[in-house]
Amino acid sequence: MTAPSTGDGWAAQASDNGLVLVLSGDWIAADRLKSGLPSIPLPLKSLGGIAFETSGLGRWDSALLIFLTDIRRHARENAVTFDAGGLPKAAVGLLALIAEDAPEIPPKSAPVSLAARTGGAVIAIGDEALAIAATIGETVLRGLGMGTGRLRMRCADLLTCAYDAGIAALPIVIVVNVLVGGILAFVGAVQLRKFGADIFIAALVGIAMVREMAALMTAIVMSGRTGGAYAAQIAAMLGNEEIDALRAIGIPLHDYLILPRILALTATMPVLYLFGCATGIFGGFAVSVAMLNLSPEAFLEQTRASIPLSQLFFGLGKSVAFGLLIAIAGCRCGLKAGRGAADVGTAATDAVVIGIVGVITLDAIFAMCAHALDF
Repeated sequence: MTAPSTGDGWAAQASDNGLVLVLSGDWIAADRLKSGLPSIPLPLKSLGGIAFETSGLGRWDSALLIFLTDIRRHARENAVTFDAGGLPKAAVGLLALIAEDAPEIPPKSAPVSLAARTGGAVIAIGDEALAIAATIGETVLRGLGMGTGRLRMRCADLLTCAYDAGIAALPIVIVVNVLVGGILAFVGAVQLRKFGADIFIAALVGIAMVREMAALMTAIVMSGRTGGAYAAQIAAMLGNEEIDALRAIGIPLHDYLILPRILALTATMPVLYLFGCATGIFGGFAVSVAMLNLSPEAFLEQTRASIPLSQLFFGLGKSVAFGLLIAIAGCRCGLKAGRGAADVGTAATDAVVIGIVGVITLDAIFAMCAHALDF
């Protein structure tokens, strides 16, 4: 016999019945995949069959199976007999489990250029912006349909979402805002006492809570609590094929899932904001009276005088915008989630991150607009 061709770990020897492949050495994927798996660049049409000699074969794993599968596929395509009798019994058993029509392993894809990645990111951002705009538009149009009786949203769903976003969230909103009010009183006392202006601690706590902190802290709390919950609920329904079932029987997803959540959170956020203002001022009041030696009457009078009604309406407007943003972010992250169990957590995380960052960004925009208008 002669050896017409050799490769890394194999040698092809002609025999009376066709070709004998002599396998030798170790066939370990971790080592061989670095330089690419070997292939058989031999004409197979003129061969009678392919057999194997493995007396010199060392350790092996999936690298050998990939090599043998490739040979078997080429042999079948060229009507050549594939004789696995000379292979190890374990390799023969594993090879039998691999379908003979298994597709080829695709080659490694070429690296994507920076321009292609940038273009893909821009297109993805544009598509997401269009989807969010469509969600907002559909919410507005279907919300206007409430007055005409054409809305197919169930009142029970709206009340359930309102309870979850309102009464159920009230304890944590109260706790957070009480602590924030107390912290503001302590921080203000550090500087104002240097000028003998302790009485203005009340004004600091009042205007800070009404104008900024109550709306902002309430929105951050609701982003983590309710926005993440919306995303997780919808993503779980998507994974359980409940949303597919709703589509199949003709139930509009927006009326059944999206609109109740958006309306509930948008409507309850101003109420939570008012509770946040009241409890935040109470936290500053408690700290000022108990630890900073201010009289209750002076604190309340200074607070009343320092908070114009326009600032309260300004905070209410911000809370409505924050609630709308959090609800849309939570529902959108849930709808675009995958169908796996891990995708539920990913959707909830994305909703919380987008909600918090969006709320802070929107608050900065409100602050710049108020400054430009000298408000």
